[in-house]
Amino acid sequence: MNIGLFGYGKMGKMIEQLALQRGHNIVAKVDVDTKHINFSEMDVAIDFSTPDAAFNNITASIKNSVPIISGTTGWLAQYDQVVELCKEKQGALIYASNFSLGVNIFFELNAYLAKMMSNLEQYNVSMEEIHHTQKLDAPSGTAITLAEGIIEHTTYQDWQMESTGKHSIPITSKREGTVPGTHTVSYESDVDKIEIKHEAHNRKGFALGAVIAAEWIQGKTGIFSMRDVLNLSERT
Repeated sequence: MNIGLFGYGKMGKMIEQLALQRGHNIVAKVDVDTKHINFSEMDVAIDFSTPDAAFNNITASIKNSVPIISGTTGWLAQYDQVVELCKEKQGALIYASNFSLGVNIFFELNAYLAKMMSNLEQYNVSMEEIHHTQKLDAPSGTAITLAEGIIEHTTYQDWQMESTGKHSIPITSKREGTVPGTHTVSYESDVDKIEIKHEAHNRKGFALGAVIAAEWIQGKTGIFSMRDVLNLSERT
């Protein structure tokens, strides 16, 4: 499989390393100074760029009939435009706020716990996410996905940074050192506290999940998620 990398920072380099180990080729490394992109050599593109660049990277790939895997967060205000373009061009896209296999299992646990807690009004939910100081967006896309999973199954209506509103999920974002990513969801009452937590030890899990998604999307058209890649949709 010939892979084009959009974004050649720490994640891009790790994706390259794992892709080569799995027998794939890197045919393009697109960064801010790249002038020419040869889409004809790519079987798939993987985007871990910046919020400002992601939309153009994704749309260009779709227009050139290259399936694209995007793990960049912070561009979702334009997500509906990408969906329409993907349908129009019969393209293929997988977007995930987090490609880690463990985190995607965590998403499922979060949704299941929210269902169980939905009628227990004595518990208030809150969330904390911690990342390295170079992360550009806050809260993280993973935290937003977790919040959306809770909103879907409870009476909470939205999420807010540090909110104390009854129908808003408060999210605390911290930026510390080189932390690759820690997410904690808490339900607390006057008598006890229930907590689930995912802690990444390094970025390897994110990179491996993106490469696995790129392998999976070959020969497919449509808009997919990691639930499709991991066959989680058939289990819930």
